[in-house]
Amino acid sequence: MQLDGVLFFPVTPFHPDGSVAEDVLAEHIKHGVAAGPGGVFVACGTGEFHALEPEEFERCVRVAVEATAGRVPVFAGAGGPLPTAIRYARAAARAGADGVLLLPPYLVTSPPSGLVRYVRAVAESTDLSLIVYQRNNAVFTPETAVEVAELPTVVGFKDGIGDVDLLQRIVLAVRAAVHKPFQFFNGLPTAELTVPAYRGIGVDLYSSAVFCFAPDISLGFYRAVRDGDDELVRRLLTEFYRPLVELRDLVPGYAVSLVKAGVRLTGLDVGGVRPPLVDPTPEHIAALERITSAGRAVLGATA
Repeated sequence: MQLDGVLFFPVTPFHPDGSVAEDVLAEHIKHGVAAGPGGVFVACGTGEFHALEPEEFERCVRVAVEATAGRVPVFAGAGGPLPTAIRYARAAARAGADGVLLLPPYLVTSPPSGLVRYVRAVAESTDLSLIVYQRNNAVFTPETAVEVAELPTVVGFKDGIGDVDLLQRIVLAVRAAVHKPFQFFNGLPTAELTVPAYRGIGVDLYSSAVFCFAPDISLGFYRAVRDGDDELVRRLLTEFYRPLVELRDLVPGYAVSLVKAGVRLTGLDVGGVRPPLVDPTPEHIAALERITSAGRAVLGATA
């Protein structure tokens, strides 16, 4: 399958007692799908995959599949120790997902050849489509990226490293060697800030955490990029995305917890984050409100 448009990475809502709020997740996803994303990536980074045990994970994926009702593809996270990654991939298949976003193995630093073995083992455990996520301790060479891209069910490569030189070489190597539909994704936190740079090396797709709480801004930016409205792109980057990134970078983990706070500001009670992440301070939530208002003001001024 070929993805297009803004990719929606929903948060995972929790009740006050800490349990997963499946009804709120369904509402969150239905609202997002109605705004028009190109795909739903449930229980991934923004959805606190790291904090979900397998039964919770499978329920979240099932909720997402039911809430999207076939309107867009649904991908689910998997990763960690190899047996765990396989368990999550199989759970995603049982829940009806279309594919898996394969996150890095747990902690250990390995040679790229070991990453190929890891991806191959997960790919052989399920018929689902796989997107490989390069980030943290999972860094591929152009040669090993070609190896995983040649696996029959691997359909994409998502980059969360930000090494444009390396990614350019990976893109060129894969496109020269792999003769099947294959897509590259910008997977950096708040990816919009680097969209112009990634588009320069032929990587147009990106994940948008902003879509969770401000789909109007996310889609406005996407359309401006698509239509070549460089002035609107510049203003949104300057007045919304750069301040958002600066706020995000104040506290480790804010790439998730700020987004969740943004969803709460829309009136949907998705609860807080699970430890070891921390929720934003009242001052930072107020700053997020101001930044979001500034982004909407930019859109309003150009409407």
